[in-house]
Amino acid sequence: MLRARLISRDRPDDLSLVLRRLNLSPRNREHLTRELGYAHVLVTGGRPSYEEELVPPYGSKEREKLPTWTPGGHVDHPGEVLLSGSRQQFDRLISLARKSPRTDGLARVLEEVLSPAPMPALTLSGRRFEWGTRTYLMGVVNVTPDSFSDGGSFPDAASAVEHALKLVDAGADILDVGGESTRPGSLPVSADEELARILQVVEGLKRRSTVPISVDTTKAAVAKEALKAGAHLINDITGFHSDPALAGVVAAAGAACCLMHTQGMPKTMQEAPRYQDVVGEVMDYLEEGMFQATEAGIPRERILLDPGIGFGKTLEHNLFLLRRLDELRGLGQPLLVGTSRKSFLGKLTGGKGPQERLAATLGSVAAMAVLGGADVVRVHDVGETRDALAVADAIRRARGGGDLYGG
Repeated sequence: MLRARLISRDRPDDLSLVLRRLNLSPRNREHLTRELGYAHVLVTGGRPSYEEELVPPYGSKEREKLPTWTPGGHVDHPGEVLLSGSRQQFDRLISLARKSPRTDGLARVLEEVLSPAPMPALTLSGRRFEWGTRTYLMGVVNVTPDSFSDGGSFPDAASAVEHALKLVDAGADILDVGGESTRPGSLPVSADEELARILQVVEGLKRRSTVPISVDTTKAAVAKEALKAGAHLINDITGFHSDPALAGVVAAAGAACCLMHTQGMPKTMQEAPRYQDVVGEVMDYLEEGMFQATEAGIPRERILLDPGIGFGKTLEHNLFLLRRLDELRGLGQPLLVGTSRKSFLGKLTGGKGPQERLAATLGSVAAMAVLGGADVVRVHDVGETRDALAVADAIRRARGGGDLYGG
């Protein structure tokens, strides 16, 4: 499958601020942003012949007008290439590639990764989520006896609803209700057991709050009843790879969904996770889930994606995915990321238990917010995370460099 993956790009907002400081005209600023801006894009799944068809010979002045072309040498992955250049050079390459049906696919994927279309806003329960304006908060409401962090803390519907309402008061934008533990090593429960745990919670929250309700389930039967009870979003840890009827249930209800990546199921997923290319394989898996969703009739603007931190991944896999979230932007969907209290944070902080991982959690969500990597973060400690995100999002949006910068 042909794919373009953005490896690095300068921060165009920062460049724009510097050009403004130089007191250049808007027209000159626009020209220089395109001329000076650079990117490195890894293209996978392509054909070795692209270079022959599009790139003039070495030494040619015409070749200098295009991005530098660095082909890979791995025999099992022919056609991989790293493209490096200014935006103007990429624009020329895209224009050339559009001229032939054999290379038009390259033009398309490059344009998608370098000029992504704005993501449409999502409305849930009358609330509008404007992606890119700030990092939103999903509060965790586990109604399970065995979740890794807070299992058994809310043994009945009444206590779970009260806890959820406290999360709302603390600033939760979405509540995620789960009735089946997905911690490493956990066993599945029946649909009837899962429904017995969550339905009264969903109904109670629907009566007492307007905050959108997500239900964390892999089962179509559970999703159908939860949506009838008032849920607005189905959060599937298997990304529509488990129950073939689930996508149709979500589509029929006009609900939204979050599709997560996992390698294996909770009982065995942490035994020996292995990848050749963790980012690429996560992208392929999520793209397959998106295909199932859209084929069932779920509009793309009602699909969120989650790389599945801690689900069939080693410590290094988790860290690499968090570092490279920008590559997942190539899928064109809002990203939901959950790092809250997870075991990899415990490993990084000397073996601290779940209840001692607040500072590590805040570090992870703040880093993601500053880098612009996550649109929604799923957390247990909503109030503290809200404060961390307020600071991180403000740093990312900062424009007031003084009079020379226009403010």
